[in-house]
Amino acid sequence: MAKPNKKGPVTTVDVLCRRCKTGLFKYRKGGKGALVKCFKERISKDFTLQACICPECQTVFAREMLVRGTPAYKIIGSKAVAK
Repeated sequence: MAKPNKKGPVTTVDVLCRRCKTGLFKYRKGGKGALVKCFKERISKDFTLQACICPECQTVFAREMLVRGTPAYKIIGSKAVAK
C-alpha cells in the first residue's frame, strides 16, 4: 500500500466533538466522504490536550494506530464530525 501524500490537500475542515461541539483540530482532508481516519501529519492545528480525548467533555473520540505505515487517529463511530 502507498503512503499518503505528505503535502496533502489544501482545503481544511474543522473536526468537532459530536457530543459537546468543541473544536478538536483543523485537518487537511481530501475527498468528500465521511471522516474515518485523520493522519497526524495532515493536522494543521491541534486543540486537544491529550491525544484522542476531547478537552471539554473528556470523551474518547479516536484511537491511535498505524495506517499504511503512517501514524493516524482512527475515529470511533461518529464521535467526531468534520465541518
